[in-house]
Amino acid sequence: MNKVLSINRFTGIETRSSIGTSEHPLVNNAAPPSIADLHATFMSDGVPLAVEAARKALAEARLDASQITHVVSTTCTDSANPGFDHYVAKELGVSPSVEKVLLHGVGCAGGLATLRIAANLALGHKFRHQPARILCVALEVSTTLVRSELESIDQTQETRIGACLFSDCASAVVLSNGVGEATVEPVYELLGWDHRTIPDTEGDLGFDVDPLGWKVVLSPRVPKLTEQVLEPAFADLIACTEHHLPETYRTAPDFDWAMHPGGLTILTNAERTLKISSEHMRASYHRYMEHGNSSSATIFSVMDHLRSKEMDSFAPGGRAKDYVVGCAFGPGITVEMCMLKRNMGARGVQTPPETDSEASRSERGDEDDRDWASVDGEKQTPAHVPIKQNRNEASSSTDEEGFVAEALANVELD
Repeated sequence: MNKVLSINRFTGIETRSSIGTSEHPLVNNAAPPSIADLHATFMSDGVPLAVEAARKALAEARLDASQITHVVSTTCTDSANPGFDHYVAKELGVSPSVEKVLLHGVGCAGGLATLRIAANLALGHKFRHQPARILCVALEVSTTLVRSELESIDQTQETRIGACLFSDCASAVVLSNGVGEATVEPVYELLGWDHRTIPDTEGDLGFDVDPLGWKVVLSPRVPKLTEQVLEPAFADLIACTEHHLPETYRTAPDFDWAMHPGGLTILTNAERTLKISSEHMRASYHRYMEHGNSSSATIFSVMDHLRSKEMDSFAPGGRAKDYVVGCAFGPGITVEMCMLKRNMGARGVQTPPETDSEASRSERGDEDDRDWASVDGEKQTPAHVPIKQNRNEASSSTDEEGFVAEALANVELD
């Protein structure tokens, strides 16, 4: 226990978001909470966070819930049937006919996994000449698991660091394929993605079910394993998206990076391997220090924070990059990576008004520049990054490869 407490002081995390305080009954009872107790709190405290995140995503995308065609969601801190996405959709007033997908078992990679699944759904709808407005939702309530982790540490005398890293968060984005009525200018354009699994690493990173909740599996090999896969994954991502990129964007330092902050070593190893600086991953570091690791919900929060004026001031050379690489690692070990183009002038890319004139314009409704990518537990920070995909519809190819190439040329994130 003393070793874990020592590690806790050197994680680099200053504060962590939570649905409750350190006085919450679930973490102070004599016995750890049961799965039923954890599920009840997830539903009573977590689901409202996800609903708030989704509403703010819809507001920034200027969409009504009735326009949503799909909901793709993820969590690794609850398991029930129906899933939490059912209750989020019901509270939002989404049509009962809307297609829903709930991802499980993908852990910290879940945010980018929902984006990948949503993009493929959007491409399918574009091929059929149908509009797609896809709501992606990630919700994690991790802090209620602390009591169970501490119980395991006491009983096994093992060094378990899950209790030192994880926090609570809900985040949401909206992805559109551009078919049908025009929506707002996107915040990001999704140009492509890469997904892979590192062979024979199932026992290195995971989240195992236990009678007292879920227990973090995190072997000492994880930083090295993730470090080794970064360069080949990035090379393949460049290979499939380079026709969308200017010649000046080819190497890792040419891009900003939205890296999932799984831990401080993950970030510092990425710096060394990719030959980038902490400024390239400024939003990842900042979110990690101020909120901790919120598993699947973190990456959208990082993407949102990266678009802020505050983060632009810390960019390498004082200038934010036009292109961003998103990256996250999950159980398996799986690697999710994507290429994004920032629309620097899009509504929502600039953050809250810095002058009285900007504030007046926002109040009149001319533009809405609030920084709304995630809802972090008690922080109640707005929560969403609307995603818009494929706006150019001048022609439709009947050839499948031609269609995909044309479609991916316009995948955008509002």
